[in-house]
Amino acid sequence: MKLKITPSDKTGYLYPVTCTRKILECPVGTSTLGAELEKRLSKVLKSMGDEITLCLCEDFWPSRELVSSLCEIRREAVVYHGENKRVVAWISADVNIPNRAEWMPADPKSLIIAAPWHLLSVNEDIVGSIRKSVINGEVRKGVTVEGNIIVGKGTVILPGVYIDGNVVFGEDCKIGPNCYFRGNTFIGNKCHVGQAVEIKNSILMEKVSAGHLSYVGDSIIGASSNLGAGTITANFRHDGKSHRSILNGELVDTGRRKLGVITGDNVHTGIHTSIYPGRKIWPQMSTLPGDIVIKDIMP
Repeated sequence: MKLKITPSDKTGYLYPVTCTRKILECPVGTSTLGAELEKRLSKVLKSMGDEITLCLCEDFWPSRELVSSLCEIRREAVVYHGENKRVVAWISADVNIPNRAEWMPADPKSLIIAAPWHLLSVNEDIVGSIRKSVINGEVRKGVTVEGNIIVGKGTVILPGVYIDGNVVFGEDCKIGPNCYFRGNTFIGNKCHVGQAVEIKNSILMEKVSAGHLSYVGDSIIGASSNLGAGTITANFRHDGKSHRSILNGELVDTGRRKLGVITGDNVHTGIHTSIYPGRKIWPQMSTLPGDIVIKDIMP
């Protein structure tokens, strides 16, 4: 079976994450969305002959249950999502949607990646399923791990680091001393997370630096960004309701009770920056010391 991933015309909804990269290049899990899609669909690709093609929309994330169902299909089929029955995947003899085929709904665990915070959901799905630690770097004495971790080559985790959950560390990172990780978190290559920093259920892309006294919760931090000492991301409403955020010019309900900040690449925050929940910061933007980010920051 061949795999073809078809492009989406709605990647602008994922700004500021996709301002500088394609959706399939977004870091999640242990690598990128594109690589994780291929990994998830590998069982389907092995279950059928070479004459069949599986097509999938790039902004569709299939659940494990849906993948199992596709493995059992031995004929042309179409998968749709939602009440409007948007076609998100199909199996056919060529790359075209088959005219005569079984139509099947995507299950509730499958996801349309229609907003940047949906990447957090995909990351939670992948990282949360890690069942075995793989350590190719150095974990020094005095590190506590309550979960499973993947540590890339050249990465050093220093004493006093506490890990509560599953965390993926890329290559050539400096982690610690005395910082705290929890939830399902992805740390990209060449990152620095230092003294008294807490990272919870977040994605840090490559070359992110959070060196001192900061909290990053349920957030996505773009590549080559620097968080000044004391940068705090709020991620919980006082009334406990789900957060709202601007998407394509409209204020929408994210469906998430916990949501921090989403930044593009090369963002720099001044010391003691405080960021309201669900705010977004576009690439190359910065804050001054003591700033309170109430609204999205964009050019």
